[in-house]
Amino acid sequence: MIETISVVIPHYGDPKHAAALVGQLTSQIGAPALEVIVVDDASPRPYPKDERVKLIRRVHNGGFGAAVNSGVAQARHSHVLVLNSDLTIGPTFVADLSAVAGPFQPAVVGPMVVGHDGASQWPGRKFPRTSHYFIEWLTILARYKDKRWHHTAIGHDLHCVEGVTQPVDWVTGVAMLIPVDAFRAVGGFDERFHMNCEEVDLQRRLRAREVRSIFAGGVTLRHIGGASSGDHRRRVRRLVESRLRYAEKWQERPSVVRLAIAVASVLNLATNASRRMLGRTVAPLATFRMELAALNFNASKYLDR
Repeated sequence: MIETISVVIPHYGDPKHAAALVGQLTSQIGAPALEVIVVDDASPRPYPKDERVKLIRRVHNGGFGAAVNSGVAQARHSHVLVLNSDLTIGPTFVADLSAVAGPFQPAVVGPMVVGHDGASQWPGRKFPRTSHYFIEWLTILARYKDKRWHHTAIGHDLHCVEGVTQPVDWVTGVAMLIPVDAFRAVGGFDERFHMNCEEVDLQRRLRAREVRSIFAGGVTLRHIGGASSGDHRRRVRRLVESRLRYAEKWQERPSVVRLAIAVASVLNLATNASRRMLGRTVAPLATFRMELAALNFNASKYLDR
């Protein structure tokens, strides 16, 4: 078992989520020595004073990665457990995760993550490819999102099920146990990613230092999702920006990713127009304009020179 853990919880939005998680952390059974750090990322609804935590208030909102970096900078323990604020964990969650993670160190270890409906959110994944983005962007395929072939087509690792522990390309940033020395050695999260892709970028850099990513399917938590991501247009815009930046660092040329998403958007327009003719409540042109606006968001920075 790992003996000391600093828990870092970024907060933005309704503080009730982070406060509830802090309560669950302070009542853990058999856990290693813990310090709990809440990073208020310039939230419009500040996290209140709380004697149970070390509270860090950022002056400017920098997104998930920047908030975590601020927390890890003040972490005192050997490992950091990064947790989204909108989670529900069991009374032995930290003890169970640290017990599984211990023999794999140094490694990034993530648990099984399920939604409010109990369905898997597939936290173990394959490194992103342009084809993953293209398939995920297509409205016409949304009806198949629960099919195994669709999970595979967008990069979910189908071997990552409850009870299984295995190496993966990367685990989602919902919950990650990370060695602090390794995190600091690679410079932490790249803060140019405001939200999305920052955790896979980090894990690729850690992989270069022989720090693996491990899916721990015998340990489970529940994730609400979307508690701090803002309105839909902003989420889509940030998603596209992050994927273009990731492509610039690791993948095909950013222009290829941008073209793939643009083609998918045209297909979405045709799909939504057909749905509108069938009486569905959709706005084909408004949706198309939103998707194109997302594609143009700072896109000139990523075009090949």
